[in-house]
Parts: sequence; C-alpha cells; structure tokens
Amino acid sequence: MTLTRQTITSLPAVTDTMRRTVSTKQEAPTLNSVAGQNSPSLLEGGVVYMPLNYNSMLYVLNHLAAPCLYSQDEMDSTPMVSSLLNKLANYTNITQGAVEHEEAESEDGIQRVTGPQMGTFIGVFLPCMQNILGVILFLRLTWIVGTAGIVEALAIVFMCCSCTMLTAISMSAIATNGVVPAGGSYYMISRALGPEFGGAVGLCFYLGTTFAGSMYILGTMEIFLTYIMPNAAVFKAETGEPTGMQNNMRIYGTCCLVIMTLVVFVGVKYVNKLALVFLSCVMLSIMAIYAGVIQSAIKPPNSPVCLLGNRTLQNSRFDKCLKTELINNVTTPTQLWKLFCEGGIENATCDEYFTHNNLTEIQAVPGLLSGVISDNMWGHYGQYRAIVEKEGQSSERASDNTNDISYYVLNDITTFFTLLVGIYFPSVTGIMAGSNRSGDLRDPQRSIPTGTIMAIATTSIIYLSCVVLFGACIEGVVLRDKYGESVKGTLAVATLAWPSSWVIVIGSFFSCCGAGLQSLTGAPRILQAIARDGIMPFLQVFGHSKSNGEPTWALLLTAAICEIGILIGSLDHVAPILSMLFLMCYLFVNLACAVQTLLRTPNWRPRFKFYHWSLSFLGMSLSLSLMFVSSWYYALVAILFSGCMYKYIEYRGAEKEWGDGIRGLSLNAAQYALIKLEEAPPHTKNWRPQLLVLLKLDSDLGVKHPRLLSFTSQLKAGKGLTIVCSVLEGTYMAREADAKLSEKNIKAAMAKEKTKGFCHVVVSSNQRDGFSHLIQSAGLGGMKHNAVLMAWPSNWKQAESSLSWKNFIETVRETTAAHQALLVAKNIDTFPTNQDRLAEGTIDVWWIVHDGGLLMLLPFLLRQHKVWRRCKMRIFTVAQMDDNSIQMKKDLQMFLYHLRLDAKVEVVEMHAGDISAFTYEKTLVMEQRSQMLKQMQLSKTERGREAQLIHDRNTKSHATLNDKATPTSDRVHMTWTKEKLSSERNRHREAHMTVRDIFNMKPDQTNVRRMHTAVKLNEVVVNKSQGAQLVLLNMPGPPKNKGGDENYMEFLEVLTEGLDRVLLVRGSSREVITIYS
Repeated sequence: MTLTRQTITSLPAVTDTMRRTVSTKQEAPTLNSVAGQNSPSLLEGGVVYMPLNYNSMLYVLNHLAAPCLYSQDEMDSTPMVSSLLNKLANYTNITQGAVEHEEAESEDGIQRVTGPQMGTFIGVFLPCMQNILGVILFLRLTWIVGTAGIVEALAIVFMCCSCTMLTAISMSAIATNGVVPAGGSYYMISRALGPEFGGAVGLCFYLGTTFAGSMYILGTMEIFLTYIMPNAAVFKAETGEPTGMQNNMRIYGTCCLVIMTLVVFVGVKYVNKLALVFLSCVMLSIMAIYAGVIQSAIKPPNSPVCLLGNRTLQNSRFDKCLKTELINNVTTPTQLWKLFCEGGIENATCDEYFTHNNLTEIQAVPGLLSGVISDNMWGHYGQYRAIVEKEGQSSERASDNTNDISYYVLNDITTFFTLLVGIYFPSVTGIMAGSNRSGDLRDPQRSIPTGTIMAIATTSIIYLSCVVLFGACIEGVVLRDKYGESVKGTLAVATLAWPSSWVIVIGSFFSCCGAGLQSLTGAPRILQAIARDGIMPFLQVFGHSKSNGEPTWALLLTAAICEIGILIGSLDHVAPILSMLFLMCYLFVNLACAVQTLLRTPNWRPRFKFYHWSLSFLGMSLSLSLMFVSSWYYALVAILFSGCMYKYIEYRGAEKEWGDGIRGLSLNAAQYALIKLEEAPPHTKNWRPQLLVLLKLDSDLGVKHPRLLSFTSQLKAGKGLTIVCSVLEGTYMAREADAKLSEKNIKAAMAKEKTKGFCHVVVSSNQRDGFSHLIQSAGLGGMKHNAVLMAWPSNWKQAESSLSWKNFIETVRETTAAHQALLVAKNIDTFPTNQDRLAEGTIDVWWIVHDGGLLMLLPFLLRQHKVWRRCKMRIFTVAQMDDNSIQMKKDLQMFLYHLRLDAKVEVVEMHAGDISAFTYEKTLVMEQRSQMLKQMQLSKTERGREAQLIHDRNTKSHATLNDKATPTSDRVHMTWTKEKLSSERNRHREAHMTVRDIFNMKPDQTNVRRMHTAVKLNEVVVNKSQGAQLVLLNMPGPPKNKGGDENYMEFLEVLTEGLDRVLLVRGSSREVITIYS
C-alpha cells in the first residue's frame, strides 16, 4: 500500500494540512527520511508516493494531523501520545553505580542505556546467597547451637528469618512499583516515606553496611590468626583473656582494611571479577558440611576431646589424654600431668581436682546416629570465664577454689538468649543485594521478588537444617567451644567437614574476604546517593567522584568508620551494632510498604501482588521487637540517632517533593481532622485566635508593613492557623505573574519574620471585593479563621482618594457580620520586631465593654513570646458616677484570679462634665471638612454630567442633519417616586451650598456627644498609658448609616491620639475565655 494524494485526502482530519505539506518538493526528503533511506519514494506533480509503514504513520499523526486541531505552542509543551510511547519503548533501567536517574537524563529527558543481560539466578539469587551466607555461619552458628540448645537456636533462626522474609515481601512490592536505582533500600525508603525518614534510615543502612565490612574483616582475621597461622600473633594472650587476641585483631584488621580499600580504590571491576571465586568458596564450604554429616552417619571422624571429670581441657598443650603412661615398663608422667602437678610421681604436688577426677576421651563428632541430639536439645548458658562442662559426666568437686583454670576451655563472655539474637541476626542480612542491582537485570520487576524470596527461603532452610545437624552430630562441649581449643585449635564446624577441615577454613576465609570487599564497594555508593540528593548539606562533599564514577571521598569516610569497628576488636561486640542498624532499615522498609498500601495512592501499583499491609505491619513489629530483644540500649541509641537525623533534615535539609507516603499520610490525617473539626465549633477552652492577616503591598509588590507579620508571629508563636493574604486589583489573566511574584515576596517576608502559616494572593476587580471574598472563603472546613488582623489606614486624611478608609470601614462591617473578631494595629511600623526584647514596661488593657474576654486573652498570648515576656499586664476599666468603683475593682480582681491571669487592676472614674469649647469646635471642624469633601465630589459629578449633556446634544444634532426624514423622540420618560424626588432635591440643595453656608453651619448634637466621649476617654488613656509598650482598646462599632463613615474615622483618630502603639480590638460576640478547667 502506498500513501498517495487520494489516500491522504481520504483522511478528512488531515486533508488540508497534508495537501499543503506535500505540495512542494522541499518536504519530500522529510517524508523520505521517515520512511527509511531504502524506501522508494517518487515526487510527481507535488505528490509523494512511499510505503505506508509504522514510522510513516507516526510521522503523519505527529507532524501533520496534530496542528489541525492543536496549536504549535501546545504541541511543544505536551507531546503527542504516539511520540511519548515511542520514547518509553526505548527506556530501560540504569546500571548499578551509575549517576542517579533523576540527574542522568539525555537531552530529550529519557535515558537510554544498553540492555542488561542478567536474569533472576545470576542477578539476584546468587548475590543474595553470597551476602546472607557468611561469617556467622562458619564462626558462630555452632557456638550458638551449643549455648542456646537446638530448640532455642531454632527459635532464634526462625525469628530472624521470618523478619527478613516479611521484609523481602514488602521490599518486593516497593521494588516492583518502579525503577530502583543504586542506593537500594535508601532509595526505596526515601521515595516512599520522604527525605526525612529516607535520609535518617539511609544513614543507618550506610553505617550498617560499613560496620558489616568491619565484621567481615574481623572474621577474616579471626580465621587467619586462630585457625590458619596462630603463630603470626604479635601479642601473646593469656588463656581466657581476650585483650591480647583483640590487639592482634586490631593490628591485622587495620592492615587488611588498608589493602581492601586500595583494591576498591583501584577499581571495582577487580572486585566483581573475584565475586564468582568468593561465591564458589561459600558453596563448596556448605557442600562440605552436608557431606560431612552424611560421612558422620557412615563413619564418624576421629577427633578426640579430653575431659577431666566433666571439664573440657584445651588439648593444644598435650598430645595424650592420660595422666601417666607406661614406657619400657616404667610409669612416666605425661605432658598433661606436668600441667597440673609439680615434682615426680612419688612426691608430686597436684591440683586437687586433677587428683580426684579421672580423664575421659570422647569424640568431638559422635555422628548423626549417636543420639547426642538429646544432650544438645536445651541451652547451657554460662558466666564469663566459666569452665565448659559436660552434663551427665561424673565429677568430684574440689574443696580448694584457687585452682588454676587456664588449662580448661572457658567462656570468653557471659552468654544469654538476647545476646545470641544480636550476634546471629547479621547472618540473615544481605537481602537487599538484588534490589541494589536492579539496573543490571533483564526483568527486575520479576527477578527481584522471585530471586530474593528464593534466596531467603534457601538460606533459611540451610540455617535451620544446620542447627539440627550440628546438634545431632557434634558433641555439646565442642559446640560451646567458640575457638576450637578442645580439638587442637580447629574450627568447630570444620571438624564435621568432609573430605578435609581445611575446605571449611579456606572457604570461610575467602568468603569473609569477599563479603568485606563487597561491603567496602557498596557502602560508599549508598553515601554518594544520599549526598547527591542534597538532603544533608554537610554530606555534599561525599557526592563527588572520580572521572570513572568511583566515590573517592565516600570511600575514605567508609574506611575511617570501618576502622572504628575494627578497633572494637571483637566480632561479638560489632555484630549487635550491625543488627541494630539493619533492623532499623528493615523496620522502615515494612513501614513504607504498609503506609503505601493503606493510603492506596494512585501511583501504588506494584507488579508483585503477594503482599498485604498486615504482613508489613507484622514485619515492622518483629523488627522493632528484635531490636530491643538484642540490646535495648543499642536500640535506644539507634532510634535516637535516627531521630536526630530526622530533625536535622527537617530543619536544615533541602526541600524535596518525591510524592512520598508521609505526605499522603499527612493529607489523610488532615482530611480526617478537618472533617472532625467541622462537626462542632471549638469549645471556649480550646479557642485561640486563628488569624486572617490582611496585608497591603507597595508598588514593587513587596510587603508594605512587615511588622504586621512580626506581630502575628508574636501573637501566635506558631500555634493555630495563620493565613496571610493580599489583594491585587485587575484580572487574573492579566496579573497572573504579579500574583505569583507577590506570593513569593510574602512568603519570603514570612520566613524572615518567622511567621508560620499559609499565604494567598487573590486578584479582584477592586480591593474591597477581594478582602470581602477572603473574609468569607479563606480556610477550609473547620480550619477557618475566627479573627482578622489588619493595619490602620495611615494618612487617610491626606489621601486623594477616600477608598482606603472606606474599604477599612467596610472590612469592619463585614467582620462584624461574619461574627469574627477584628484586630487593628495602629502605628504598626513602631511595633517591636522578633529580635527586640522589651526589658520592661506594661501592656495596658482598657476594658470599656465586654467583648467575650478577647481583650484579656490577647495580652496573655503576647506574653508567651520572648519579645513581650517581661512586660506586666494592667487592666483598666471605666466607672460612671453612679458606679461603686471599689466594689468594681474587687469583682474584677476576683474575676482575674479565677481566670488565672496575673494583672494589676485599676478602676478609672469618668465625670460627665460640661462639653468643652474644644470638643464643640473639633466636632464643627469635622463636619465642615466632611461637607466640603462632599461638595468637591458633587462638583466633579456635576462637571461630568455637563460634559455628558454637551456630548449628547452634539450627537443629537448630527443625527438630525443626517436623517431629517425619520422622526425621532429624544425625550426621556422617567417614573418619579417620593424617594427619588427627595434625593434629587437634597442633591440640588447640596450642590448649590456655598462656602459661606458651610462655615455658618452648626454641628450635629449626636456627633458632639460622641466627640466629647472620645476626647474625655483619650485624655484618661493618655494620662494612664502614655508610657505603655502596648495599649489595647475596645473598638467602637461603625455607624449603621454610611453617611457618618468619615465621622467614625475621626472618632477613632481622636480616641487613639497621643499613643504610640495601639491595638483596637473588636470581639466576635462569643466567649473566648473561661474560668473553668
């Protein structure tokens, strides 16, 4: 099939565009390039003929059909679906160790790397097996079985393996919900729970991997110094004293760490090449163990153990388990005799226990069918330096307790169940190896769950079977002999191996070396991933790497921390630390899966379906329990460390939006809380001012009064709701950029003034409507404001326009109608900043009318802030002539006592008195000014009407000349009512009022009385509170008649005249303070 003009025409949606496109020869190469270089194409008469293949149709759909319906700008910002699918088809995962996928995008935003080739077995199963099976299996599992017994050892293994299995299920769900780059569990937790949790647990995971390197190096050195070359020890330790052994471990461990660090520094490729060798050693060692079990059932190996009474002897100092031997018919003392006795046989002075007890030689490996399993079924815990004894063996106690016990096998630490849990748990870690390599997998969505769960199941079977087999084949005293001193310094598990014990010794040695190298390779990359996320500023230097991507600085820090673990010098002491760090990590992996599952976020679509939130919760609970079971003090330290890191990231870390589950959890909690809040209004005991702060912006869209934000933070102290709003005049389409810039400036000012709250800027046709909308609709559900805070309109008298004070009065009316409190700060620019500290002074409250107690509550809230903390509170109330001022003071003091408010009370008596000439004159000036402003406004209106009349007459004359034939009627018909007639007469009367009439007018008596009250009250307030740091006053309500609005402003101005800082308060007609608890 070919694409001809007729074919294109048959597509009606693209007909015109296609015709324009193929009408010239210049467009032909474009289509030809799309079809392919080998595709035939002919251009005849402007018509293109080419094969209709998939790429051709994509070109037609993307470049020709789309512009018919959508504009070019929209096409540039939102690509066509076919184009997007084409790019996603070429998308693949990144390789491990590469730059994180958020930063390593190509020019078109999609990553393209070569296709990985590893499957489930090679890519997940074997790495997990190598990381799980290791040092604990070879060096400590036999000791754990002998100390705890088979039953308790099975319980330990089952608990730990169950924890990792449940964690693996949760991890599989998270890992199959998207791409998991390098960083493994850190990436999963941080993207699921947010940067705070992710960074804190990521550091735990990093430290756990680093201390794992320490543990593996210590294990390597223990095998080397104890079982391979014991003569290489620098410090010769006394038997049973761990100090000398620890010093040897520190010296050789440090040397080993330096060598391993250099190997990793030179190149990870060498570590990867040796990985198969190390894995082979592990598998051969395990096979040797099972082969030895089978061999023991057929023919048990000859590994004698010498017992003195029921005490186990170290047989490295003697060759025969005999007190004396017959040589040439002569009774001769043996080397063992010389250890316990002095002198010859006739006159020997021997140890009392040695004298009273006989020597017994038993086999270290009686065999699978020997029945020794019954003796090893239960635990044999012991104290530090206690002798390892065989139960059921006859023994006679010595009366002398000062015997030398250095020749016996001793416990090097006090043993108990919880200690063994902490030591064993590192043997089941390493389950993240598969998820860390997701970039190298052919199908990570299938390989990670399958390979990880199979590896955990396999290793769990190995551990459980080894517990039973060790208890069934090996003698109990040999199991409890940690360093194999009873079998000539042979590794306990090696006594069971077939064909030779050296298979286990050499295999475990290289296994520990490989695991240490893997830890030193993986830990720096985890730290690098955390540093490159930028959530911890002090880690930024560790995000840098060499040209080949190797994290050099992170490797140096890892080596330094690993050295700390080596200096501890004991595998048994490092293992519990390692357990805590990994358990913290596993805990939060389970928490991440549980949170995502319960929230049911739209993006939570894991391909792994065999998970449930209850399993994740069980895994989380088990991880937390194992932490405290292993070591409660280490658990507390790990939790405290994670908490400190969480708060640090929250305080100093970069803001990241990863769509994490904690954000979704917060949204769900907020939704639930808002619904609950809306069910009933808050009780008086819970009432606090939820502020709507009305800000004004300057010409540069900056905050005009930043001190208003300072006062807000001082009043709120971060508690309750604060909504900071402003209004821009115009339309949103025209001022969208200004609105965003204003919001940005307000947020910056809020951050500077430490005001915690929300910011909102609206665009409205005028300021009044904008503020009205905010008062009505700000907030959400039950979380709405109950008080409005605004600044007094300064210089309202000098302003050319009256909009400022008119908008102010309308705001007062609307807050009253909405039953909301109103706080008006006058002289706001003189209010203290958050950096100021008012050393002394008072906050004076003038309680004129009862407003629900808001006037008394506000000073209490202010004094909670460090700016006002040292200020004293004074309450003034006004008494009339017929009031009993003494009784009023006592009642008010009692009322404040019940309110638990510490304040000084004073009752001020105001005499009615005669209206002074000053008051009369001030009222007259106020009314004259108001009348003159109306006259000026009417004059403007009249001039506008005259201009409109002239324009109408000219228009009428022009229409009459052009069209004389058409009769027109220019007369306006109006229906007059009494109201219209009265208003029209008043307008004409005011319009013809002369200046002489204005100056001859007399003031209204109501205004005179109001002015008299304002002047008298102001005199009292100034007299008492002129030196106060802040004065709180009841704010009178606005007049019902809007004609007296300007007089209302004048009354308020007179009332507050002569005061520096004034807060006018108008209550919300509800009680906000109570005497009840």
